[in-house]
Amino acid sequence: MKTIDELLAEGVTGKRVFVRADLNVPLANGEITDDGRIRAVQPTIEKLAEAGARVIVASHLGRPKGAPDPAFSLAPAAKRLGELLGADVAFATDTVGASAKETVAALADGKVAVIENLRFNAGETAKDDAERGAFADELAELADVYVGDGFGAVHRKHASVFDLPARLPHAAGYLIATEVGVLKKLTAEVKRPYVVVLGGAKVSDKLAVIDQLLGKADRILIGGGMAYTFLYAKGHEVGISLLQKDQVDVVKEYMERAAKSGVELVLPVDVLVSADFPDLKTKAPADFETVDADRIPADKEGLDIGPKTRELYASKIADAETVFWNGPVGVFEHPDYANGTKAVAQALVDSSAFTVVGGGDSAAAVRILGFDENAFGHISTGGGASLEYLEGKTLPGLAALEG
Repeated sequence: MKTIDELLAEGVTGKRVFVRADLNVPLANGEITDDGRIRAVQPTIEKLAEAGARVIVASHLGRPKGAPDPAFSLAPAAKRLGELLGADVAFATDTVGASAKETVAALADGKVAVIENLRFNAGETAKDDAERGAFADELAELADVYVGDGFGAVHRKHASVFDLPARLPHAAGYLIATEVGVLKKLTAEVKRPYVVVLGGAKVSDKLAVIDQLLGKADRILIGGGMAYTFLYAKGHEVGISLLQKDQVDVVKEYMERAAKSGVELVLPVDVLVSADFPDLKTKAPADFETVDADRIPADKEGLDIGPKTRELYASKIADAETVFWNGPVGVFEHPDYANGTKAVAQALVDSSAFTVVGGGDSAAAVRILGFDENAFGHISTGGGASLEYLEGKTLPGLAALEG
């Protein structure tokens, strides 16, 4: 995989460099609530601009239906990028149309432009190779060189991620190089004890990574909505908690495998439960009680790990040399159910281990809950991409950069 430093050594002055970034930032009423992904790609963009490249930044945002949708415009991200760079950033109001062509043509050496959401064009996400390739051909006309730095999208076989690098000289940006280096420390170069914390809503989203980790991790701590399927598989009633009954047999098999292979699989011992899901808009005080994990009332739902579990999980993380965490362990968006996720984050901060926060909601949680990002070894920009890498899958975007 060619590095951006190798590309810079060859010279990029005056060249149109297409940077596939991940500017898929969360928005509320048109305002960015977490600019972490923009800051993550900033070093690559700055270095190219300083070298005199004409930088064209492209990304997706959200899941528009292959057509323009103002709710998913990249305009706020372009504005924020300009603020971070301390320079004007031009914005094209389409992807490969008149505005994109005019904006790119007007770029001077060392200047930056952002083109509109790639998913406003159906060709970006098309399953059909020809349709996707046709869109990649149009994107290729905008640029001379391709730099892949949108780690959060490398697990997608999309036109700008997979097809475009085949049409242009290409290199990996700083963010992708960092992310891949970190993931190697979680797979090929692991320091032990290796502790994995998995949360989130659905156990089905994590089955493949659990399958792989049963042969690699020393301890796996389970939290979030997915924990209730594990508790049910152990024979506990879980009330109206999130439960995937169709996954119970698989979960039972994984628990048996963990026991046989010596992997410590740790489940909640107490949980916060309520008959009502919390109001996440007003964050009104919740009506909850703490119960043992095997005593969840029939009419109540588990919404966070309890105080005994927080202490247990912190103790399981304390002596680790490597920790990977993906998925909040409670409904952290509400203050009454954020303490479990806070406790996990704090345990990582207190640990002397190499700690990795696996993107997505976990990354958002540590920022929203006020933790210093520098207190963690690495905060990934791609939750799904990180998981698929750990599952041993070939990621299309990385394969394209290696080609």
